[in-house]
Order: sequence, then structure tokens, then C-alpha cells
Amino acid sequence: MILARTGWTDPRTFPRIVAHRCGGALAPENTLAGLRLAAQLGIGAVEFDAMLSADGTPWLIHDDTLERTTGGAGRVCGSHDADLRRLDAGSRHHPSFSGEPLPTLAAAAALCRQLGLTVNVEIKPAPGFEALTGETVARHALELWRGAALPLLSSFSEAALRAARGAAPQMPLGRLWERPPADWRQRLGEIGAIALHCAAGQIGDDVLAEARAAKVPVLCYTVNDPSEADRLFARGVSAVFTDRIDRVGAASVDFA
Repeated sequence: MILARTGWTDPRTFPRIVAHRCGGALAPENTLAGLRLAAQLGIGAVEFDAMLSADGTPWLIHDDTLERTTGGAGRVCGSHDADLRRLDAGSRHHPSFSGEPLPTLAAAAALCRQLGLTVNVEIKPAPGFEALTGETVARHALELWRGAALPLLSSFSEAALRAARGAAPQMPLGRLWERPPADWRQRLGEIGAIALHCAAGQIGDDVLAEARAAKVPVLCYTVNDPSEADRLFARGVSAVFTDRIDRVGAASVDFA
């Protein structure tokens, strides 16, 4: 397996601070406004979620229902593209973001390429759509980032990652757990994943030592305290996802 060019496989370009859900807590999650804000604040890497609509199109949204972050209702996988395009994804965050659209993966990819952002796409399948979502997101990502550094695709769903690997063998993959299991290295190897993602409070020094010996980067979520970020970096964590890109990014981006 040969991975394509990506900032996630080169230690010289591997990001240390990653904006969670595009712009963290400072903008509506999973929106183009968040991507613009991350770039404006000098954050070079972003993470966002991708889920399929009823038409099989990848859209940026975390939940499998629309109510929490948009003015819509119902399941994302049961909503057609035409309906999703009409949604307001900004007002629930703050009235100043009223009218902010729910973006497709294609729109987010175009803006990330324009802004020069390194990207981690979390594959977020609705229940029962794991393999289809993994395959579709990987296929779309390969085309959307053609000629550019590929994004890292990650997921809690092993079925989604296996399907992504089958659809796009050159895509870099990351496996998400809350707490890494004892056989995490074997399971990464089985799907050809290059990175381990887990909760910041659930990573032990034994796992970090094993990851360091195997040259596997460890990415931790969700770290909103600059001192916690620095402690994690000192222990050997490679990158942190943060909602507070104004605090953690400013305090920790140059940590050596």
C-alpha cells in the first residue's frame, strides 16, 4: 500500500493543533464560516464530520439528526440535498451567523484548498450506513483533493474505514476510540491506518510508548486548556483537537 502525498504522513508538516469541527467554539460547527475563522487565526489544520444525505451526498454535520445545529428536523440520511441546501446552520450558534449554510464536503474541500488548510475528515455514518458512508466519503475525497495533499480520514466505525480503504487504497486513515484497546496496533494494521485518535483523558503512557516505538502518531480530543495541551505534547502526543483555537492554538502551536 502506497499512500498519496499528505501532510499527515510527513513529520515536517504534521499539524499539532487541529480546529475541532472547523472552527471550534468560535463559529457554528461544521461550517465554512468556521474554516475561514480557523485560517484567520492562523490554525493550519481543521477537522470536520461527513455524513450522507438521502441522495448519497456527503454533508458536513456531526449528529445524525438536524435539530441541534440547524433549523431543520429529522434524520440527515432521510433528508434530500434540495432540503439540506435550504437550512440555516448558523443561527443556533449566534444570530450573527444567521443564514450560514450547511456545507457539502465538496464546498468544504474547495475552501480548504483555497485557504491551504490541512484536513481531517471524520466519517460519521448514520446507523446502518457504515460501509456506504466510508466508501462514498473516500471516493469523493480522492476526487475533491486530486492534485493536492489528501486529507486524513478517521472514524469510530471500523466498517466505514475498511470500506474507505477498499475504495481509495492511497488515502491515509486514522482509527478513533475513546480509550485505545489493548490490541490497538493490530487493529490499525488490519485496516492500514496510520494514526491513533482517542480521548485526551484516556491515553496511557504505555500506549504512548508503544506508539512512539512504532512511529504511530497519537491525536487526542478535545483539548481546550493550553496547559493540558502542553502536558500532552510533553508526553508524546502528536496533535490535539480543540474547540478553543483562540487559546490552545495561540499558546501551544509553537511548543517544541
